[in-house]
Amino acid sequence: MLPSGLVIADDLTGATDTGHEFAARGLRTLVSASPAPSGNSRAETDVWVVDTDSRYADPSRAAAAVLDAVATGDHSFVYKKVDSTLRGNLVRETDAVLDATAADLALVAPASPRNGRTTVEGYHLVDGTPVAETAAGDDPDKPVETSHLPTRYSASSYPVSRLPVNRVATGPAAVADALREQARTGRGIVVADASHERHLEALADGAARSGLDVVYVGSAGLARYVETPPPSGAGPASVPPRDRTVLCVVGSTNPATLDQLDALPAESVVSLDLGRAVENPAGASADAAAACSERLADRGVAALVSAPDDDAPRRALDAGRRLGIDGATVRARVGETLGSTVERLWAEGPPTPGSMFVTGGAVAADAFESLDADGVVLSGTAVEEGIPLGRLSGGVADGVPVVTKAGAFGTPGAIRKCIARLSGDDEHE
Repeated sequence: MLPSGLVIADDLTGATDTGHEFAARGLRTLVSASPAPSGNSRAETDVWVVDTDSRYADPSRAAAAVLDAVATGDHSFVYKKVDSTLRGNLVRETDAVLDATAADLALVAPASPRNGRTTVEGYHLVDGTPVAETAAGDDPDKPVETSHLPTRYSASSYPVSRLPVNRVATGPAAVADALREQARTGRGIVVADASHERHLEALADGAARSGLDVVYVGSAGLARYVETPPPSGAGPASVPPRDRTVLCVVGSTNPATLDQLDALPAESVVSLDLGRAVENPAGASADAAAACSERLADRGVAALVSAPDDDAPRRALDAGRRLGIDGATVRARVGETLGSTVERLWAEGPPTPGSMFVTGGAVAADAFESLDADGVVLSGTAVEEGIPLGRLSGGVADGVPVVTKAGAFGTPGAIRKCIARLSGDDEHE
C-alpha cells in the first residue's frame, strides 16, 4: 500500500474542512488529534489529517508539534494547513515542515476564493478587505498585524520569494518554471498570489509538473487541487443517516456564527452561564446538561451556546477579573464546561444525542476529547462550502454523525441547514 498523505492543521474545524477536499475525491480521510492512527484506522487511511491544536500555542510548541507529525513515517505528500485569515503560527510552522522534510521548497498559498479569501500583489484579503483590518486583526490572542504575506514571512529562517498573479495566471508550465528557478537558488519559501480558483489549480498542477519535492502550505482552497495517489479502495465514511436528535455545541464568537444563531428558534437554545462557568465549571456543566436534555426530549434539538452575543466574551473576562483569573484561564474554563456538558449528555442519558453539530475549532476538540473520540472519518459530502459531514471514530459516541464548521464560515442560515441535514428536516424544506 502506498504511504498515506499527511495534512497538518492547527485547529480541528480547519482540519475537517481541508480533509473534506480529499474525502470528496474518494480518499479515506481520517481527522485525528493523534499524529499516528493505529491498527485498522492506520491501515485503511489514504489521508491523515492531524490537528496539532497549535494555533494559539507558544511558537516553539507549535513547531515541535509539526515536527512530531511529520516524523510519523513516509507520506505521499505533506500539506501544512493554515488559517485562511492568517491567524496562528504560520511562519514557525512553515519553517518546521521544511526542517522536518527533505522538500526542495514550500509553496504558500492560503487563498480560498470560493470563501472570499484572495491574495493579490502579496496582500491577503477577506471579501476584498485586507485581513489585518478584519476580525482576525482583533483576535484577542494573536491578532494578525500585517496583511502582506511576504512581510509576514520575512521572519522565516528560509529565503522567501513571491510568485505574482500575472505569472500564476499564465498557467501550470509557468508556475513549474518559477518553482524550479527558486529551487536552483536553494531551499526556500514561495509565497503565491491567487484570486481565482483557476490560480490555485495552476499552482497545484505546476508544483506537480516541476519535478520538485514540494510541501504545500495553504487553506482548504489549495488542497482541492493537490495531486494525490489513487484511493486505496476503503473509500470515505458512509453518509450518515437522518432522523436523529441533534446536539449543537456553538463555541465560536465570530460575527458570522452569531448571525447564524439568529436563525434558530429561541426555544432550542441553551445559553451557558458564563459567570458560573468561570467560577464553577462543574456546576455550570450540570445545569447546562440538564437544560440540553430537556430540549432534546421536547424538541429533538439542543443548541448549547457559549457566546449568544458579541458582548459575551467581555462578560466572561470581567467575571475572570473579579476572581483574579487571566484571560487564558477564562477561555480554558469555558471550554472545559462545554466539553464536560457534552460528556454528561452521553453518560447520563437518555435522551442521548443522535448526532452533533460543532462550531469553533477549540470547542470541537474539547467536545470530541470528552467523548474519548479518536477523530472524525469524513464522508466527502458537505452541508455548505467548508462545512463537512462525517462520523465520530472511537469512544462512547463511535459512529455518531457529526458536522463541523469553522466560526467564520457559512451563510446566515448555515447552522439551521446543518441541523436540518442531521435531523432529516431538510427533506421537507
